[in-house]
Amino acid sequence: MPRPDTTPTPSPFVVGPGAGLRVGYVTKMYPRFSETFIVNEIRGLERRGARIEIFSLRAPVDTRFHAALAQVAAPVRYVPRAPRASDAWAALAALHDRLDLRELPAGVLADLLAADPEDAVQALEVATVAHDTGLTHLHAHFGSVATTVARLAAGVLGIGYTFTAHAKDIFHESVDPEDLRVKLAGARAVVTVSDHNVAHLRETFGPAAAGVRRVYNGLDLDEYARATAPRLPGRVCAVGRLVEKKGFTDLVDAVALLAADGSDLHLDLVGTGPQEAELRERVAAAGVAGRVTFHGPLPQDRVRDVVARAAVLAAPCVLGTDGNRDGLPTVLLEAMALGTPVVSTPVTGIPEAVHDGETGLLVPPGDAAALAAALGRVLDDDGLGVRLADGARSLVEAEFDVARTSRRLMEVLRAASSSPAEARSAA
Repeated sequence: MPRPDTTPTPSPFVVGPGAGLRVGYVTKMYPRFSETFIVNEIRGLERRGARIEIFSLRAPVDTRFHAALAQVAAPVRYVPRAPRASDAWAALAALHDRLDLRELPAGVLADLLAADPEDAVQALEVATVAHDTGLTHLHAHFGSVATTVARLAAGVLGIGYTFTAHAKDIFHESVDPEDLRVKLAGARAVVTVSDHNVAHLRETFGPAAAGVRRVYNGLDLDEYARATAPRLPGRVCAVGRLVEKKGFTDLVDAVALLAADGSDLHLDLVGTGPQEAELRERVAAAGVAGRVTFHGPLPQDRVRDVVARAAVLAAPCVLGTDGNRDGLPTVLLEAMALGTPVVSTPVTGIPEAVHDGETGLLVPPGDAAALAAALGRVLDDDGLGVRLADGARSLVEAEFDVARTSRRLMEVLRAASSSPAEARSAA
């Protein structure tokens, strides 16, 4: 299986509580411009001594990459896809050279035969490399195709798998509940990014989700120290994919309301996505084209600068008509760490970070007038902004420091890679 053309310069591994833990990280696509939380997580685990191999099931399509990728020591393996039926036999033969596949449990063979052929072949490829490199555990991000492949590969090898559930893989209308139930029940442990998600999974899937536990996405607080540069008066920023669940149509409407009321403000909108044309048309129709800058996608350091200089960050998330929604947007945590006041909505896990009136302001989703009023409060009241920023920074330090979150995830992975009984007792 080919390695990528370029591999980041490894940083020395730290011998710590993760020493001896060898984990295969299975992702649909790595790196992905919008998934900085995976990079943060891997860096945090490596600092604690974990040895990681990254499996990417798809080649990356982003043309821009964040500088933090260079600090990841783990090699990346791009798993070949199987365009021909003969590839399945080749993958089986390669693995049979290493393992006696006649000894596979009947259930594992049945799962392979029932799986999508491409998923099955990629699982065999992952299993082959995992066997050759001595991996003791597989961990996937998102409960969709990455977990499908990790589950099949782990079954072939007789090792455990875990996965992190986020949002789209839980709530989107395309999610197959029975498929997710099987993955939840078969995993030695499952983590998710908010208490809201934990409650939803346990309520929906019952005993299959009994062992789900919350591990927040973490931030490197050395990189996200509280900003000291002066903020730009009247500057509102928003960051994210330009898709329905981000609520950016409401934000454009709120900017128009504030402008009509005489507010001297400007919106910096960072990101790209399928809703861009609609948003540009909405901005033009509202007569606020001079007050909105579409920056497109920016690298992490540029995003950090935009957020750090803004007077307020808006994250007006909504429930999408397809069921999709945000879990707990990383950019909210980044703004809170940087000392930028935030205005958001009580969607999924957001209220776990944004405590209304203490660490930010919350408004009802889909309510442009309420959003405009909250943004106006922060823009007009410097004292309020400082109080919210102080509370937000304290909360991020207490709950979202990657040193803390990676330690919790390390505990999960160590228990899960030991034995099923130990994994259950750690739940």
